[in-house]
Amino acid sequence: MVVHCFEAFVTLAATDIKIIVEFYTQFLGIEPQPYLPEIYAEFQLPGLKLGIFKPKSTQVGEFIPEGKTGISLCLEVPNLEAAIAELSRLGYPPPGEILSASHGQEIYAYDPLGNRLILHQSSRQNL
Repeated sequence: MVVHCFEAFVTLAATDIKIIVEFYTQFLGIEPQPYLPEIYAEFQLPGLKLGIFKPKSTQVGEFIPEGKTGISLCLEVPNLEAAIAELSRLGYPPPGEILSASHGQEIYAYDPLGNRLILHQSSRQNL
């Protein structure tokens, strides 16, 4: 069996990446590595690599159709209340209430570009 992919990661396109890189640097509590200002930033998370890039001016419409995004980034957090407090401190408080589900609790929020964040705290005691 031939495997044609050995790694996958999520990328976000932004015409002004400075604000989104600063947001994720503060919210995730880590610095991007590598980081090429105004070109590319990459955050190494357990189980996920998050890349943020600035598309070439000729490609903006391809990556950011009509200024909208369709991504939902689900982040498992150990303490949902603390994550909500951090988002609020950064100026992006979740607009709704915490939702309960059989798998735990979650809340929807948005980053500075309007990408949906799903912050999830598992009902499992030991993550």
